[in-house]
Amino acid sequence: MGKSETLIHDFTQGSCTKNLIVFASPIFLSNLMQVIYNMVDMVIVGHALGKAGLSGVSVGGDVSTLLLLVAMGFSSAGQVIISQLIGQEKREKIGRFVGTMFTFLMLCAIGLGIVCFLARRWILQIMQTPAEAWSSALSYSTICICGMPFIYGYNIMSAVLRGLGDSRHPFLFVGISTVLNILLDLLLVVGLHMGAGGAAIATVFSQGVSFLCSAVFLYRRRESLGFTIARGDFLHPDREMLTGLLKLGIPMAIKNAAVMFSKLFVNAWINSYGVAVSAFSGVASKIANTVSLFSNSLNAAGASIIGQNIGSKLYDRVKKTLFAMFRITLLITVVLSLLMYLFPNQIYGAFTSDPEVLAIGATYLPIAIVMFFGSAVRAPMNGLINGSGNYRVNFVTAILDGIVIRIGLSLLFGLALHMGAHGFWLGDAIAGYTPFFIGLFFYRSGVWKKGMQTESAPVSL
Repeated sequence: MGKSETLIHDFTQGSCTKNLIVFASPIFLSNLMQVIYNMVDMVIVGHALGKAGLSGVSVGGDVSTLLLLVAMGFSSAGQVIISQLIGQEKREKIGRFVGTMFTFLMLCAIGLGIVCFLARRWILQIMQTPAEAWSSALSYSTICICGMPFIYGYNIMSAVLRGLGDSRHPFLFVGISTVLNILLDLLLVVGLHMGAGGAAIATVFSQGVSFLCSAVFLYRRRESLGFTIARGDFLHPDREMLTGLLKLGIPMAIKNAAVMFSKLFVNAWINSYGVAVSAFSGVASKIANTVSLFSNSLNAAGASIIGQNIGSKLYDRVKKTLFAMFRITLLITVVLSLLMYLFPNQIYGAFTSDPEVLAIGATYLPIAIVMFFGSAVRAPMNGLINGSGNYRVNFVTAILDGIVIRIGLSLLFGLALHMGAHGFWLGDAIAGYTPFFIGLFFYRSGVWKKGMQTESAPVSL
């Protein structure tokens, strides 16, 4: 088990802040790599194809992100369950659980891919895709839909490794994907003039390679990781483990879906204000994703660390981890806000040189700052909610954050107060604070310490 110790990390001992930084840093770098190759699509397409191509990739990217919601929700749930199994010293059950989760999510990827492929034109119509960007959006979304099993597969492998406490190797595999994506973007979009479709092929192919590399690594190192896995674990999923995954994964998927659907609702209204506004919306989305990668990294790391400590009933370490998360996210947000305030034109200019698009960015700056701080304060509370495995609180957060508050505030500012596209952006930014207030109440209640532990899957109910 010597090699196991280098890959599986015990977060129930040592400095909570150090554990968080060491574990979160590779996750942050992995997320940064993902943002980089998403930005490469936007930068290359924006300069090569203009604002119509930029809008097409933005809208098509929203469609592919919609399909990822199930993978993101259930992968996060699987990461928490694996962390709790480690905290409870039940590593012998991990292989069976991994096989069950992989088979279930691959079937979901295929099923959802077929449905969305057949409905892709209807989806683009609902999103009010600008006429100038229609062909680019259709090409980009179609290719991403067809490549969804590869994208799902990578999310599964990353969740397993992070649940085991290994965040270094997912970073390595993302690095491989990023380099491939950049090279293929230059070849297909610039060299062969394949437009938005070429950018989509680059993204799908690079993530497929990353998935295969991570799957081979996980299988070859399964014994050193402290668990066994057999072909039967994939062919015959464990019903009880699947039930445990569904109990936690469905609320997490609903939470992601509700937030995404509300964002699509907001973006659909924003797209109706014209191609320039739609193009800037894509730029603003990439900036938001860049900022969110800090909070999402700490959220993912915090969920695993909190999951292990709740499984071991070390509640004081959970509190210390939460406070460390707040200190880190707020410090980072202050720095990013200053950079955004001092150098807005340089930041926007990396994506486009269109003067009409840049003019919109000048009035978006205060909303960006509001969004930055919302991202900072929700990360620790999401880490607590996810790490505890409490599906009820996840469901409440999904309904309020994703539907009631986000859509309600966007309509209030955008239509009722006649603020237009800026009103929809502001409503979306303010809604980002919802998980913080729900998590604060959840923390003060102490309910996160309790919960039923099932024999098959340690999920707090």
